[in-house]
Amino acid sequence: MLKNQKPIGIYDSGIGGLTVMKAVRNLLPNEDIIYFGDTAHLPYGDKSTEAIQSYSIKIANFLLSQECKVILIACNSASAAAYKLLKEYVGSKAHVLNVIDPMVSLVAEQYAQKTVGLIGTKQTVNSNVYAKKINDLQLGITLKSLATPLLAPMIEEGYAEKNILNNVIADYLANPTLEGIEALILGCTHYPLIMQSIQQFYEGKVAVLDSSAVVARSLRGLLEMQNMLNMQENKGLSQFYVSDYTQSFETTTQLFFGETVSLKHYPLWE
Repeated sequence: MLKNQKPIGIYDSGIGGLTVMKAVRNLLPNEDIIYFGDTAHLPYGDKSTEAIQSYSIKIANFLLSQECKVILIACNSASAAAYKLLKEYVGSKAHVLNVIDPMVSLVAEQYAQKTVGLIGTKQTVNSNVYAKKINDLQLGITLKSLATPLLAPMIEEGYAEKNILNNVIADYLANPTLEGIEALILGCTHYPLIMQSIQQFYEGKVAVLDSSAVVARSLRGLLEMQNMLNMQENKGLSQFYVSDYTQSFETTTQLFFGETVSLKHYPLWE
């Protein structure tokens, strides 16, 4: 198989990474994409670094077996915990991308000398990966981070459009930690699914930054630079694998893409 015709591999603990996949599909319609949802271990946000690294290596091995030219970690928790390890492990077999670096680049371009908020899982916030990368820029950006651990599991359970989740969102965003911010980084790929509720809370006074489109543009830039864009005129194929089959995941995936989706079961530990 020619290198540019090989698929793109994308993985997350569950449905959150579908927000990234949809942005990639919209921007790169000719590319074949293999999505892996590690539904047996979701959410990653409350897992240890070692556990996430172990899951990520298993998933990477699967995606490499499918000849993926790129492995995109569509999860902030896994990006924080496993990106460096995975990049070293995969070596020259595929390019490895994460969802954190493209967002840090966007913040650097648009928010020098300003105060920016971040919400994410405990794993992402406690890793301080955003804070370290933003401080290293030396652009006078103040980052205020808040762990919001209830959001991802509630989204996974289908509460994205229910009032109870709106109340939880409002409670988190009213936390004094986030006072005075001019922009808010959605530091979890689940959060674009509740972006409207977050924007309504801020009433247009705070810019809400969704990494999905930013990450898709970063991926396209890499493919162009490496001459790996799939130039075939056919629409790319989408395949979906899960480590544990759930009806809710299949339903959500079909809603996302507006078409019938067939989930393939691939247990990681057999």
